[in-house]
Amino acid sequence: MLHPLLSLSKEVQEALDQGKAIVALESTIISHGMPYPKNVEMAEKTESIIRQAGAVPATIAIIDGKFKIGLEKEDLETLATAKDVVKVSRRDLAEVIADKKIGATTVTTTMIGAHLAGIKVFVTGGIGGVHRGYQDHMDVSADLEELAQTPVTVVCAGAKAILDLPRTLEYLETKGVPVVGYQTDYLPAFFSSTSSYKLVSRANSPEEIAKRMKVSDTLGLKGGLLVTNPIPKEFEIPNEEIEKIIDQAIADEEAAGIKGKESTPFLLARIVELTEGRSLDSNIQLVYNNAKLGAEIALAYQTK
Repeated sequence: MLHPLLSLSKEVQEALDQGKAIVALESTIISHGMPYPKNVEMAEKTESIIRQAGAVPATIAIIDGKFKIGLEKEDLETLATAKDVVKVSRRDLAEVIADKKIGATTVTTTMIGAHLAGIKVFVTGGIGGVHRGYQDHMDVSADLEELAQTPVTVVCAGAKAILDLPRTLEYLETKGVPVVGYQTDYLPAFFSSTSSYKLVSRANSPEEIAKRMKVSDTLGLKGGLLVTNPIPKEFEIPNEEIEKIIDQAIADEEAAGIKGKESTPFLLARIVELTEGRSLDSNIQLVYNNAKLGAEIALAYQTK
């Protein structure tokens, strides 16, 4: 029975009815992560990559008081251009739905919507995590808590490079979230294909990941699985280069007094400026790379 707060597109409904592989996509990257019209172009191409791989894309947002699972072109345009789109995390979810505001889903709320719809795989760019300077402000993304309690596999290029990566890994370990390097032994660092932080788990094929998902289902484990997929080397910004740029962006953020959920959009936009657009191109390419892998994992899961 369809959850009363879900609205499924015809394509997604048919895919669920027929047992097809489905890949969830977030919408905050459209509304808050990239400038128009790049954001719409990126969203449409990401969906196209998933379809070409044989799966069905399901971009998620909150529209008309419901989770909308699978968006039409006009929905993408609204999310990309409207000035009043709310960036919705778990704490905002009931309010935004009750007030029928337009909401863009973060990693956290995309996982919630995907789980309600029975979708097992979700593709994003990078997850949130423990922010730098944690000892002063205890700023930790709700993404990490959601990964600990919602059984959806999340494919990303690592945590966003603006974060405290070793503390993010420690937090995930404490919460019992498996962090799997896809064909790598080291944590990808979003714009960079690798970091110095060694992972305890690796998978070399989508089938390996799907098998672990099935075992997790059988055990009834409540949390998700985090698959970290390195950005292709031809599109990366080397770690030593991007770190200097991130330091400058953080200094600018502090000077501007930016805090809370506005922090990540501000930092990513500032990094785009400081890299003269290179970081935006890298961000788009890593999303495409993740979309292909996410579709392959979803297909492997459906056939296991």
